[in-house]
Formats: sequence, C-alpha cells, structure tokens
Amino acid sequence: MAWNEPGGGQRDPWNRHRPGGGKSPLDETLRKLKARFGRFGGGPGGILTIVVALLLAWALLSCYTVVGATESGVVLRFGQYARTLGPGFHLKLPQPVESVRKVATTRVRSVSDSVRMLTRDENIITIDFTVQYQAADAHKYLYAMDDIDGTIGAAAEAAVRGVIGRSTMDQILSGQGTALVGETRSELQRTLDSYGSGLVVTEVSFQNVSPPQEVKDAFDDVNKAREDKQSAENNAMANANKVVPLARGDAARITAEAAGYKSERIARAQGDTERFNLLLKEYKAAPEVTRRRLWLETMEQVMAHNAKVIDGSGGRNIINLPTAAPAGPAAAGAADQPTQAQGKEGQP
Repeated sequence: MAWNEPGGGQRDPWNRHRPGGGKSPLDETLRKLKARFGRFGGGPGGILTIVVALLLAWALLSCYTVVGATESGVVLRFGQYARTLGPGFHLKLPQPVESVRKVATTRVRSVSDSVRMLTRDENIITIDFTVQYQAADAHKYLYAMDDIDGTIGAAAEAAVRGVIGRSTMDQILSGQGTALVGETRSELQRTLDSYGSGLVVTEVSFQNVSPPQEVKDAFDDVNKAREDKQSAENNAMANANKVVPLARGDAARITAEAAGYKSERIARAQGDTERFNLLLKEYKAAPEVTRRRLWLETMEQVMAHNAKVIDGSGGRNIINLPTAAPAGPAAAGAADQPTQAQGKEGQP
C-alpha cells in the first residue's frame, strides 16, 4: 500500500506520527460539541434539543414590546388588527403570531402646496398654504388611507378652494385672513373625519396670498388706496377724539355758568323782594321817617360818585360850573381846587 493511500497507518513516509490520531480540527470540534450536549440525549435528540432551546429563547425575546412615551403600538395578530398599546412595557404573543407597528402620535407632520383659484367676485388669486397634522388614532393612520400626504394635500386644496370661492378679493386681502384660515381648518378637519383617517389638523396657515403677477400692479394700487383710506379715517377719528371732548367741556362750562347766573338772579330777586317787603312794613309804620330816610340814602348814593363843592365863603353865592374832568377821586380833587379859588376870590 502506498503511503498516501487511505488506511489506518499512523506514519507518513518519513515515519513521523500524525497528531490526533489522523483526525482533522473539524472532527475534533464536532466531537467536543457532541460531548458537551450529549447529556441532553445525544445523537439526533441532542440536535433537536438545541433547536428547541433556540426556539424558546427566540419566543421569550419576542413576547414583549416597549412603546415609547411619544408613540402608540398597533398589535397585529396574523396580520389582522388586534389592539392598540399605549406607552410602556407590554406582553404579547411571539412572532409570527403577533407583531407590533409603532406610530409617533405626537410628531407634527406637514403638507405644503401652492394653488391658483377664483374668488367669489371672479378674481384670480395665488395662495401658498401649509397644513400641519398629527396621528390621533394609530390604527386608522396606518390602514385607513394608502397615500396620507397625497390625501391630505387634496383635501386641503378642496377646503381652501371652497373657502376662497365664498370670499371676495377684498375680504381675502384685508384683515379677515385669520377668519378664513380658521374656516379652512374646520372644513379640512370635517373632511378628514369623514374619511376615518384618525388625523387631527393642528394648524393651517397661508404664507403668501397675492394676485397673479399679471395684475399685481393694479392690486398694489388698490391696496395703497385702501391704506390711504384707513389713514384718513384714523386721522379723522383722532381729530374727533380731540375736538369732541373740548366741545363737551365748553358745553358743560356754559351750562354751569348759566345755572350759576340763574341762581344768582333768582337769589337777588328774592332779596330785593324781601327788602321791599321790609321797607313797606316800615313805611306803613312811619311814612314820613321812612320817606326821609330813603331820600337821604338815595342822595348819599348819588353824591358818592359826583364832584362836590365845599363853600367856605360864609354863605356868599358862588357859581358852580360843571367841568368835563373824568370822574374819580383825583378828578374830583382837581375840580375842587379852581372852585375853591373862585370862592376865595369872591371873599371880601
């Protein structure tokens, strides 16, 4: 037999012993594995035990799931919806019996588009809008619609067209844009609810509302005229707020003065009446005395403001010529001096 032919010889042509009794490293590894797992049954039974152990380990590792705080888990049993899991640790049947699809329910998703449409007064306007939404129901979000963004985009465009079509150009370009955005959001939410989408519209915004470029200059002129009108109205309102309070103050002052004058006249008339009644009573009691007293009081009042001449000539006649000097104490003194001089000249 040749040295390189199969056989039980343990020597090579150079008479050296082969290590391991002629066994390869792979045979040695298989022998060690068989020796280690032989106590579970050995032979084919040992391999089955290994397979069963692996299956049990896989089942234990797939019989639970952890849902994040911002997620919801949709449990599918043989591909059919079974239940929805909230955040936390949950047990389930191992795969492929049950599987879990997780949905980020707090994540805000958005869809944007730009459309050109007609207003109620048959004007063309271009609107760029953005819709932000969240998945309120994870099950409906996964299986109610195939193309979620496409469906929301189409529904949002329909809602915007409906709202813009019911509004005039002035309403859209004026300060009513906030009301139109709220109306669009409500209409879009009703449409998505009718689809059973499980979505909640959190925000609808119009980024750009402008007429087409072909008529933009004309609309800019209209907007400028509207701003000028608003400015004139504001100035008029400011002027009215300034003038009206002044007029009301003047009216209140005049009314108060009239009321005071009225009270004064009434009080004076009542005082005159009371004084006359007292004089009448005294006159009836002593007519001559009262008449004399009234004459003296009247002469006192008259002479108090007129120039007076004092005769120191011993009773001789003098001529008192009236002067054109102004009334007053100084004028009266000046008028007395020539008169007194005349009196002195007439003295013996």
